[in-house]
Amino acid sequence: MVESDGISKPANGEPGSGEAAQALRAILQTQYLRYLIISSWAVGLLAVVGPIAAALWFLGTIAAGTLRGAMEKRISERVGAGWGLIFPAVATATTAAWATAPLMAWFSGHPFGQPLAMTLLVSGYVLVFAQLRSSPKQAVVISSPYSAAAAVIAASLWGTDLFWAFMGVVPFTGAGLVVLVLMTMLREERIRAFQEHQAHLIEELESARDRANAASEAKSSFLGVISHELRTPMNGVLGAAQLLGATRLEPTQREYLSIIRNSGDNLLSLLNDILDMTKIEAGKMTFEMVDVSMSDLHKRITGPFQAQAEAKGLTFSARFEGDAPAVVRGDPLRVCQVIHNLLSNAVKFTDAGEVVYTVRSERMGDNQVRFAFSVKDSGAGISPEDLERLFQPFTQVDASSTRRFGGTGLGLTISQRMANIMGGDITVESTVGEGSTFTFTVETEVVEWTRQEAAAPIAAEVQDGRSLNVLVVEDHPVNRMILEAWMSSAGHTSSTAENGQIALEMTAGQRFDLIIMDVNMPVMDGLTATRGIRAGGGINAETPIVVLSASARTEDHEAGLEAGADAYLNKPIDFAALAAVMNQVGAGRAGLRALTALGEKARAA
Repeated sequence: MVESDGISKPANGEPGSGEAAQALRAILQTQYLRYLIISSWAVGLLAVVGPIAAALWFLGTIAAGTLRGAMEKRISERVGAGWGLIFPAVATATTAAWATAPLMAWFSGHPFGQPLAMTLLVSGYVLVFAQLRSSPKQAVVISSPYSAAAAVIAASLWGTDLFWAFMGVVPFTGAGLVVLVLMTMLREERIRAFQEHQAHLIEELESARDRANAASEAKSSFLGVISHELRTPMNGVLGAAQLLGATRLEPTQREYLSIIRNSGDNLLSLLNDILDMTKIEAGKMTFEMVDVSMSDLHKRITGPFQAQAEAKGLTFSARFEGDAPAVVRGDPLRVCQVIHNLLSNAVKFTDAGEVVYTVRSERMGDNQVRFAFSVKDSGAGISPEDLERLFQPFTQVDASSTRRFGGTGLGLTISQRMANIMGGDITVESTVGEGSTFTFTVETEVVEWTRQEAAAPIAAEVQDGRSLNVLVVEDHPVNRMILEAWMSSAGHTSSTAENGQIALEMTAGQRFDLIIMDVNMPVMDGLTATRGIRAGGGINAETPIVVLSASARTEDHEAGLEAGADAYLNKPIDFAALAAVMNQVGAGRAGLRALTALGEKARAA
């Protein structure tokens, strides 16, 4: 048997050393196959030449194969331009040992000797050309010992009737070898075309991926801008509604005002749903792991829905089962968001009966617990067909419910994906006409199984009757008007500035008790103005500053405090939170920062 050097030549006709090394390694991996074929040839010779001659041929061919294998291993790591000449020479020499087998069989005098010789001769050619099918020129060279053996056999038949019969086998064998080589070349050409097509597809996919990434980044940037731009005018709408609600209104006017506030709240909810969905899809949804008091968490969860259920004439009950810990690690905001959605749907879609909120706790170890938050209602129930598409985005099980209740159909989708991110899931069981049960399961780390004695809450002092001189720095005229009106209704004096540059000029010559600073403004932004006031060393260098912005991200809060602000409030303005800040102004910047730290701690819990 003769193995191919396997050289694949590139377009310039020079053998590539990398391809040659790969081919040689393939030969080394299959070198034990040659010994199997040598053994099979030796068995054939044994029948016609006897055991001694067959054993001598077997040992000689095995020795030649062993020497060739040793040489292949030595040159396998040093394949270069000269390897294409060295290996064919070695292969031709070892093929000569194989080629003696058909000669031994032909001249053995055995009745089966000549048929066996023809079989070995044709087999030798096939073995060489099958392994060197991609290099037919080298196959001709390396198979030359078989050609020499064939010439010897032909010479022995000269002048006999068998000569032309033997020569007739030559074109038959040659045609078979040509077909073998041509079919191999055709197959390799198809493989090459497929690889080129595959490379082209991969290039297109990579290009599409890059375009998709760029589009995703552009979408995130766009949504960030839109978030700020939508929240700013909404601050004017909801703020004006709060101010208007504090005045004397006729019943019809108060009804219209309620519509404005409810519509604004719904718009905020829809905006938050879309932004949450976008963050989840982009993999940018953040979860903060903090210590969570389970008693406080249950109050936050059930509080808003007790009154809603009672207002609809529903019975609302909360049940707790199992070994519940006192404090766990988790994100209370996201957990509340998921359960609030389930409770909101239960109250919304239940016209009569009850809503049961059940918390089951299962101890998983010393510091692990599995929660199952179940919400059961007595509503209309959900059909099996609707259950299959219940968690799909922008989907509600009843088209009429969109008109009746409103909403984007994103609530359950967002809740389930949030649950999955937290390592949990949401399942649903429902029977038409009897109601539905949604269950949110999640595992979490236990901090305390038994609640330690809580520290006494810090009470803020309220300085009644004190009039403050407040500077409002806000580029939006409606927001300035709302803040001025609210300040004046409480007996405070207020001045306004449209941007940070004007605020710097005003604080240089007039003393203020409090500065309310918007962040995003033309000419000079609020953070730059805050740094300027603190660094200027003027009469307002230690005046408390409250940063006001439409962004609610934690990193934006930290940026405001690092710029020199003492508190950070989000838009739309929560006047109760602003009133708490103003009542703490008498304690100076330190008192305001203490109030801010207390608020952050309360939100984390």
